[in-house]
Amino acid sequence: MKSIWNKGWRPSLVLLLFFMFWEGITHFMEIPQWLLPAPSVIVKEAMESYSLFLPDIGATLELAIAGLLLGAAFGFLIAVMLHLVPALQNAFYPLLILSQNVPIIVLAPLLVIWFGFGFLPKLLIIILVCFFPVTIAALDGFKNAPDELKHYMKMSGASGRQTFTKVELPNALPPLFSGLKIAATYSVMGAVISEWLGAEKGIGVFMTLSSSAFRTDRVFIAIFIIIFFSMLFYSVIVLIEKRIIKWLPEGEK
Repeated sequence: MKSIWNKGWRPSLVLLLFFMFWEGITHFMEIPQWLLPAPSVIVKEAMESYSLFLPDIGATLELAIAGLLLGAAFGFLIAVMLHLVPALQNAFYPLLILSQNVPIIVLAPLLVIWFGFGFLPKLLIIILVCFFPVTIAALDGFKNAPDELKHYMKMSGASGRQTFTKVELPNALPPLFSGLKIAATYSVMGAVISEWLGAEKGIGVFMTLSSSAFRTDRVFIAIFIIIFFSMLFYSVIVLIEKRIIKWLPEGEK
């Protein structure tokens, strides 16, 4: 608890000062609420209209969690396949890079044309966003396994499968979790972007309707919800990481 406090009080203080400055500048300069509402106005609106966006939160979380889990699993399986079959890695690695050069906002309408306005195209967008950091991180972890350990396993008569499970896979866990942390923060934003395609509910829908009505206070509510759940997902990955790789020396985590 003391360690958490020692690490957390500085960013908390910075955030407090930021919100105080924000509150002060909006009152001092008499900025209209539709242009930049004060934090107190945003909090008040959130408390008064929470019944409007609570169903949207549930819809977005369902989409984000499903996309993150499938994207992470898909990304890890691709990394394992490309690592175990070098010929595939040489052929498909450039395509992985190219897949991230197509803007999601451009690809999204095509997915709607191909798969309609249902759950599937939205899920595919999140998978596309989440799988890449997991794949790249896992590949780097497999590749950077210590050569002396792999040589020792080979000299001991270990099979390729044993070398992978005993040396390469454990070595890939720290970078893999780094990729998962990135994917976790991307998943919520990917869900919101996917909801701009024409979903019936979700934080993306709530944000779009609020923006169209010049309800800037509600737009900021949506932004803060996105930030909160992105940080929550990130924290969950950190907790899982500490449980799984606690056998590593402290300096290597």
